[in-house]
Order: sequence, then structure tokens, then C-alpha cells
Amino acid sequence: MVAYSKNSKEQKCNKVVLAYSGGVDTSVAIRWLLENKTEKVIALAIDLGQGEELKPIQKKALIIGASKSLVIDAKKEFINEYIWPALAANAIYGDYPLATALARPLIAKLLVQVAKKEGADAIAHGCTGKGNDQVRFDVSVMTLAPHLKIIAPAREWKMTREKSIEYAKKHNIPVPVTKKSPFSVDLNLWGRSVECGILEDMWKEPPENAYELTKSPKLAASKPAYITIGFKNGIPVTLNAKRLDGLKLIQRLNQIAGNNGIGRIDQIENRVVGIKSREVYESPAAIVLLKAHKDLESLVHTRETVLFKQILDQKYSQLIYDGRWFNPLRKAIDEFNNYIQRRVTGIIRLKLFKGNVTIVGRKSPYSLYKEKLATYGKGDLFDQSAAEGFIKLFGLDLKSISSI
Repeated sequence: MVAYSKNSKEQKCNKVVLAYSGGVDTSVAIRWLLENKTEKVIALAIDLGQGEELKPIQKKALIIGASKSLVIDAKKEFINEYIWPALAANAIYGDYPLATALARPLIAKLLVQVAKKEGADAIAHGCTGKGNDQVRFDVSVMTLAPHLKIIAPAREWKMTREKSIEYAKKHNIPVPVTKKSPFSVDLNLWGRSVECGILEDMWKEPPENAYELTKSPKLAASKPAYITIGFKNGIPVTLNAKRLDGLKLIQRLNQIAGNNGIGRIDQIENRVVGIKSREVYESPAAIVLLKAHKDLESLVHTRETVLFKQILDQKYSQLIYDGRWFNPLRKAIDEFNNYIQRRVTGIIRLKLFKGNVTIVGRKSPYSLYKEKLATYGKGDLFDQSAAEGFIKLFGLDLKSISSI
């Protein structure tokens, strides 16, 4: 069943810290690591807003065989050091907010910290050789602690999803999936990703049981919901005029937007390793906040700033997706964003209705919108006579080319 040979002369590790989610791959990995790589596995689960599913995880890891099982609450750090910078960069890859990819560098950082504290000489994760997460974990750990060995059991054993489930049953390892519902799910405050099973058939519509955070748009309320989001220096601080901390604001917005069918994404994804995959995502709060933030930026920044920032936003998103969070370029873009976010203060009004989110109002003390210049009615102060001369100079180079 296991492809890796137990007769290998490879020296076993002293201790291995495993990024533990409680899913199929990481649950099976505990047993596999003990059989093949080490005598001590420390299971590390990171609370990034998964909710109820974390409660049984700590005990479950010990039952499977972990010598120690830890759970670290990193929600505030995730919000302040990862989500808000990503929001400032309007980070989207394809059509979806980078929830899973955004969490990986933080998890890697905590894995390294625990490995150093526990005297472990290796870290492990449950990523397969086909996915993006292996790149994100490996590159992050290589950057932060190049002396640590990296073990990827699923990459070595080459089991199919079905064989992993069979292996779990054989060794009495409780796993949250079955052959009939073999979804692989990752969840945090910023979104939920779903893959495997029927989703691998691109022609079939995702079944309703693939979703948990969002209501089907056709079952959402028949009347639109209107909300306001207040920003200060680029960070959302109020929801419907009520001041909330980051955690409560995201949680509440996930509920409101999810109940209105907001945040469902089904896309063909271009993975780092070169293959295409079909992914389903749910990001209710992220979709709303990203749309509101970007609109507010357009209101308070000059044309040159908006256009240049779009280039940086795309690069920032790519760095996150590719697992290069600890790249100095990302930190440099953060510095740029920190400077220009000082103007991103104001209130955005949105309409949520059956899966659609629309900006219907905006205001800011830093607004560059001047009604007397924009209006076509009375009170127009724009000097239209200046436009003709401007256009002649603006297009002079192209006119010169056409005369050659």
C-alpha cells in the first residue's frame, strides 16, 4: 500500500513537526511518518478561523499517534499581517481572493517556530506533488530555516485519493471524507477552497453540498440588502456604521454576504507546477471588501496612481500565489501600499442581491471627484474650449506617424 520502503537506509529524524489539518492526507501522514521517518510526530494545527472543525483535531492527532498535538490561535496575526496587506494590494488570482495561498506563509512561519522550540529537525505537510501548496510550504521553510528537512508524505507515497481513504480505514484512522464525497477542503477567514471528486469533471456543475459558506443565489432573499463599509487608511473599520475589530467584521460580513449568495467562484486555475485544475471557492467577505476597497482607491487616487498600482497589484497577487511571500519585492510593495493607503479613508455603500454585489454610493474626505467639473448640468466649471488644444498635443505623435 505504501510506496516508500521501510527498509531504506535513510536515517530517521529526531522529531517531525507536521502541519496538521485533520483531513485525509495529514491524518494518514501521522501514521506514515511514524512507520517510515521518525518516532515522534508533533501535530500542529493553526486556527485561522476554521471554527468548529478545529475542536476535535487536537485529540484526534493524539489518537492516531502524535506524541504532541498543538493548536495555535493565529487569527489576529493572519488578519493584521496577511489579510489587510493583501486587501491593500487588491490581491486576486484569476477571479478569486487568495485565501489558501495567503495562509501558507503564516503556517510555514509557525511550523518553523515550533520546530525550533521543540528541537525538531524536520517539518512535514500533507501536500501532493501536483498542487501549489507544496511549493508555498517548501519555499517558505527553505527561506526561513534552510537547515530544516522538509518531508511531504503524500508526495512520496503516491497514493490516489481512494487509496488514502482505504489506508485510513485499514489503520482505523478517522477521516472526514468518503469515496462518495471525496472533497478536499481548506477553510480560513478569507475563504474556502474545494477540489477533488465530481469537481474534476469540468462539464458538471458543482453540487450544492460543495458549498458551506454561501446560500444558493436562487434561495437568497428576494429583496436586496444594503450595507456600508467604512475604511480608515485602507483598513475596514466599520460595518453598517458600527465599529468592529477585524475578526468580527470579517465574520459578520461572511454571514451577511453568504446569506445573499455572494462569493461563489468556479474557475479553471493555472497552477504553479504547470497543470490546469478546476477549483471551487467561497469568499463572501473577501469579495465584498475587495470590491469596496478598490472602488474607494479609485475615488481618492490620481489616474497615474491607480494605473500604476494595478501593475503592482497583479505582481503582488502572483507572489502570493507562487508561494513567494518572503520575497523582498513583496515587502517593498507593502511599503508603497502603506504610503498611499493613508488617503484610502471613507465609506462605501453596497447592494447585495442574489449573488451580485454592486457599489451604489461612496464618499471620502480625500475624494478627488468634483461635481462642478464632472456635471453636464448647471454649474459646470470645466473649460471645454481647452479640450481641443489638449487633444492636438496628446495625439501629435500618432499624427506624425500617419504622415510618414
